[in-house]
Amino acid sequence: MAELRGRLVENEPMAGHVSWRTGGPVARAYFPADLADLAEFLTRLRPDEPLLCVGLGSNLLVRDGGFDGTMVFTHGALNVQRQETNGTLYVEAGVASPKVARYAASLNLVGAEFLAGIPGTMGGALAMNAGCHGGETWQCVDRALMLTRRGALVERQPEEFSIGYRHVGLKRATDEIFAGAWLRLTSGDGAAARARIAELLDKRMASQPLDLPNAGSVFRNPPGDHAARLIEAAGLKGEEIDGARVSEKHSNFIVNPGGKASAAAIERLIGRVQAEVRQRFGVELMREVRIVGEAA
Repeated sequence: MAELRGRLVENEPMAGHVSWRTGGPVARAYFPADLADLAEFLTRLRPDEPLLCVGLGSNLLVRDGGFDGTMVFTHGALNVQRQETNGTLYVEAGVASPKVARYAASLNLVGAEFLAGIPGTMGGALAMNAGCHGGETWQCVDRALMLTRRGALVERQPEEFSIGYRHVGLKRATDEIFAGAWLRLTSGDGAAARARIAELLDKRMASQPLDLPNAGSVFRNPPGDHAARLIEAAGLKGEEIDGARVSEKHSNFIVNPGGKASAAAIERLIGRVQAEVRQRFGVELMREVRIVGEAA
């Protein structure tokens, strides 16, 4: 076996790794050196070991009792991005989405500007078909690079996935994780792309509570409507449970001022919002955020 070059930590507190700044510990946390090191690490896991990849933790809540499994942290490790000879942009899963947008613009490639508004890494964007401002991740994907639990790298075409609104899944394989992707973008005006990125970031700053711990949009938009509109119409702006609060600035955000709320408080508030919107409007709000682990 090759020697592992990453760092393995037991009982790693998750509050420092998720954007909500709360949550219980993970039993085993692995910080790989790079993609090859991660592939080697996966070969050493038990086949039934619970495994979760984490980028910037911007779409994740770990319950206070923690996660009894292994989490792999890709940000800062799977960070390669380059332009290939065929014009595609190769991006590994740990690269922050806004960084991809800026890199594409620097190469005079257009079509990735919307990624500047996604507060996560490309791995998460690929896994949930993240999108905003009229763009979605899989509109740009030429092909994906997957990593199996046996440490093998496999290239997959878009038609091998079921791709929907905020959901992506392989049609046949189940044990693969996103290692990266090749993006097919269009040659264009890089200066205009950079201006569009700045505009989107300004809009995000103006409309979202970025000064407080949050996990981005908590709920998917239901067909033909917006979750934020329903939550506000239900009178839930500012609703609070034990420090967790529905943002007054954007009602599809739940904030955790000072990081004082527990994961349980945030989860209870999510349930409260769902129940109230269901009762008032007959609409079932579906979570965008992922909740894992055990209650304390």
